[in-house]
Amino acid sequence: MGYGFQWHAVGKRKNATARIWMRRGNGNIVVNKRSLDTYFGGHEPLKMLLAQPLTLTETTNSFDIYVNVQGGGIAGQAGAIRHGIAKALVAANLELRKPLKKNGFLTRDARIKERKKYGLRGARRRFQFSKR
Repeated sequence: MGYGFQWHAVGKRKNATARIWMRRGNGNIVVNKRSLDTYFGGHEPLKMLLAQPLTLTETTNSFDIYVNVQGGGIAGQAGAIRHGIAKALVAANLELRKPLKKNGFLTRDARIKERKKYGLRGARRRFQFSKR
């Protein structure tokens, strides 16, 4: 969904939802009104994870990205941001779809926590069996 100068996309992972606004710029990424380094702190692998679509398409310094992310934990939020950035890049330039799709950045990772069942300790974990 392009709005001329700005593109918008939504990315999801586990219970996290990231709303992405992308416009032409020089590579600033702002997450929940904080810089990327402030929000993710010393989690370098997560910062690299969410920048993967930009490095793959060589558009690291081409766009300013504003992110509003909520729900889930820090790793799920990073995955949601990665998914949203990939979708926004496709909205900005349709030619980027093929490499992003090939590397799996456009696929929503559907693995979420399984619900706890009644009569069990967890989703599948049973109570200890006692014969006597």
